[in-house]
Amino acid sequence: MKNPLDKFFVSGYSIPIMVKLVIKKGLPIRKKVYNYLREQILNGLIPPNALLIETKIAKEIGASRTPVREALHSLELEKLIKSTPSVGYVVRPMSEEEVKQICEIRGLIEGLAARWAIEKAHEKLVKELAKNIAAAKNEVANGNIKTFIELDAQFHEIIAKLSGSERLLELAQTLRRHMLIYRTQSIILRDVVLRAIDGHKRILEAIKVKDIDGVGKAINYHIEQSLKDTLRFVLKEDMDKDKIQ
Repeated sequence: MKNPLDKFFVSGYSIPIMVKLVIKKGLPIRKKVYNYLREQILNGLIPPNALLIETKIAKEIGASRTPVREALHSLELEKLIKSTPSVGYVVRPMSEEEVKQICEIRGLIEGLAARWAIEKAHEKLVKELAKNIAAAKNEVANGNIKTFIELDAQFHEIIAKLSGSERLLELAQTLRRHMLIYRTQSIILRDVVLRAIDGHKRILEAIKVKDIDGVGKAINYHIEQSLKDTLRFVLKEDMDKDKIQ
């Protein structure tokens, strides 16, 4: 059976053949196309520097060009892609400075989320985070490293959701998912996952005793470790490739 993610090439860039999008009733088609392309980019299925051609995308996902054009414009506004004269849209690579900025902002937002969650749902917060960490440790013990990506997302979303703020949850999810483009490539390594789990444990221990200052420090420490791993395993490789070319 042919793999739906077999590669095809566009102007020197290699991007996966997209699985056809099934258009169902509900959201407007442009919104569904936008959500679909966004997921492909954030999950790394359409990699940084990939060229996005409107006609080819429309054909691959089985939609007309108009909703694809509108979706691409929305993605440009979100800074996930950029318009290049005489070429089209290209998936924006993230610079080292951007990654650092996102991590610093995440530290502030997630620290606030944790404080609000402790105030509003401390017992549930402790219980759900402990359950998440136990599941992560079990998956790693069984050699299922890749499943930690979802568990890592769940850990941070538990805190954001229990903060009681939909706006804060939206901000936290957006920032984390922008990082995911690169983070996914480093988080498949066992030592990276073990460091991340240790970071989660530090956060939980501070939350248990309602040490707000300690929670903030633990969150920043955890995010700093994520930043170091991303720079070490992913962005450094990208910069080295650029130097070679």
